[in-house]
Amino acid sequence: MSEDKLITTHQALIPTLPSPDADPAVLQVWGGSSLQGHVKISGAKNSALVLITAALLCSEDCRLRNVPSLVDVTRIGQILVSLGVKLKQQDDILNINASTISKSKAPYELVSQLRASFFAIGPLLARLGSACVPLPGGCTIGARPVALHVRGLQLMGADVQIEHGMVNAHVRGNRGRLQGAKIYLDYPSVGATETLMMAATLAQGETIIENAAQEPEVVDLANFCNSMGAKIRGAGTNTIVISGVSRLHSTDYSIIPDRVEAATFLVAGAITYSEISMSPVVPEHLTAAIAKLQDIGVQVVTEGSDCLRVIPSHNLVATDIETLPYPGFPTDMQAQFMALLALSEGNSLVSETVFENRLRHVPELNRMGADIRVKNNHAIIRGVPLLTGAPVVATDLRASAALVLAGLAAQGKTTIQGLHHLDRGYENLEAKFLGLGAKLERVPQSVAIANDAFSPINSDALISS
Repeated sequence: MSEDKLITTHQALIPTLPSPDADPAVLQVWGGSSLQGHVKISGAKNSALVLITAALLCSEDCRLRNVPSLVDVTRIGQILVSLGVKLKQQDDILNINASTISKSKAPYELVSQLRASFFAIGPLLARLGSACVPLPGGCTIGARPVALHVRGLQLMGADVQIEHGMVNAHVRGNRGRLQGAKIYLDYPSVGATETLMMAATLAQGETIIENAAQEPEVVDLANFCNSMGAKIRGAGTNTIVISGVSRLHSTDYSIIPDRVEAATFLVAGAITYSEISMSPVVPEHLTAAIAKLQDIGVQVVTEGSDCLRVIPSHNLVATDIETLPYPGFPTDMQAQFMALLALSEGNSLVSETVFENRLRHVPELNRMGADIRVKNNHAIIRGVPLLTGAPVVATDLRASAALVLAGLAAQGKTTIQGLHHLDRGYENLEAKFLGLGAKLERVPQSVAIANDAFSPINSDALISS
């Protein structure tokens, strides 16, 4: 594959990222257009990040297909390159060779930008017997502590110390291998489940993870590891059993479709009163989102095994939503549904139980004419007849998508700042919406200011990702 490229910089997976001093881009969205057509759903961001990291477990070539082109994927690739891993990319195919890992310490400047990079601690500890990983970063939507990860690794025989923002771990004694253990998670954390599952694949003996996360991305990780020769059973239930093996072998594996992206486009059809279809999807991954759309008055039909079509309604009605671990309603769809409920007749209650700081998009939706009040982790939404365009700020990844949806439904022009959040999790979102007939354009902030009376919002919401 002579056309493959060694991944050593941002350019290998996405266009060059702007420097902090560059003129930041804003997204201008003109509402009122009806959408129509078909959209291709990309590979799952949350699967891609952990599967790329899991390739550290294997000393042979691994090939991942359906890899989305995202800033977060680039960052996780940079972290692997810094550890001595060789990466080659062609379109949505990523070839990974971790046969020689030259370092067990992940660089702070990369890990601090991406929470998922903390996953590397499990594979590094399993492969090398030691790991040094900075405490993670990412969207500031909640504390998301690593205590569950650390406790599980300790039960598997690792000494773990947290000093000066670094997590230092090594396998006790001279055995060099983690040991199987019975681990109960106080909360079904996806990250902790995945970290411990990866660590256990090369451990000696059997590991049982109880109260494990059941998300589709956990199942995808188990299937990927099993394709390399791991012995994992029970993924998708609350008890996962891993029988450790001494080594893993080469594989060629395709990442599942992104259920959050698919659900976001379902809401896009609903909020713009548009009929659109999307594939590939795994319909059972979207059960909770589809059920809530039906409660609101929107019909979703299955076409074939992997295609969905949204049939909109002009009579949207209020409903209540409580975010929960899978198979409950996903926290990653809370903001997008809140934009839809803002235009649904009646009073809705949205309760965020997963992250304590994930209602920061409410003031931005209110700026567009929504009527939403917040008390603790609850948002009370009174449906309004219409939203109007306004300058707004994306406060996190999913909030950025919610503001795009609100802008598509609003009267007039909405200008969205903070696009670095959007670029972390949605592949070619603007191009996909343009293909459906939406009117939106990304321009430098200085151009937006020059063209009209838009002025940047001086807001604490402009946070680093």
